[in-house]
Amino acid sequence: MMRHVLIFLIFSITSFTALASEITRLNTRDGVSVPLIYVKHPKARANLILLPGGAGGFGKMQNGEPDGRNFLVRSYQYFLNAGFNVVIMGKPSDINDLDYADRIAAPHQQDIAAVVEMVSNDTSLPVWLIGTSRGTVSATAAAINLGPNKLAGIVLSSSIVSNRKPGAIPFQNLQGITLPVLLVHHQNDACQVCTPSLVPSILERLSNTKDKQLIWMQGGQNPQGDACEALHFHGYIGIEAETAKQITDWIHQHDPSTKSKE
Repeated sequence: MMRHVLIFLIFSITSFTALASEITRLNTRDGVSVPLIYVKHPKARANLILLPGGAGGFGKMQNGEPDGRNFLVRSYQYFLNAGFNVVIMGKPSDINDLDYADRIAAPHQQDIAAVVEMVSNDTSLPVWLIGTSRGTVSATAAAINLGPNKLAGIVLSSSIVSNRKPGAIPFQNLQGITLPVLLVHHQNDACQVCTPSLVPSILERLSNTKDKQLIWMQGGQNPQGDACEALHFHGYIGIEAETAKQITDWIHQHDPSTKSKE
């Protein structure tokens, strides 16, 4: 099936920060499309596909910016300014809520594969998946399905660890992952399905990748709402820039062109 995507990109020459972003739609399956925000950095070293948590999606466009409160949506400019092309992946046209089971199911995984293919065809740069909260379920399953031929690595922030949720990270086939994996988690994450004490078990079960790390975040300010929501410690409220920098620094360390000069 031929996939079509129309991409609108507007850049600030001085800061590489997008002045405005446009939503475009990628046909990923027969009769199904996925909304995307795709913004390029002129000196990008890699492509980052952001997989938001919750029901999925990035909200509506307000003054040229997505208004979603998810950590990855709020922080996408940090990833862009660190020297990456950024894709924010929305939820498909055939579903209103990307629940846990949906994220490990074949249709959603096919959607992710289509987005990976699109950015790979558009650039020759490595592709990383970054998932937060429920998005970690999506990213983990995609790493298992796509492997190192399609992906350079994955980042899991605020991982789902409860065995009561389908696709919880420790209970996926982590032995099937050989890619670099970065875990980022807030020490005070009080979300009941993201208990910090269970996060190290993910590292233990990633037995076939030697390139893995867990970074603990702390601090923040003015957490609001439910402990599992985006504006709480679960969503790195008040430390978005620091958290994004930890992620982008780690990915930069895995840049093949940098390693070749060492």
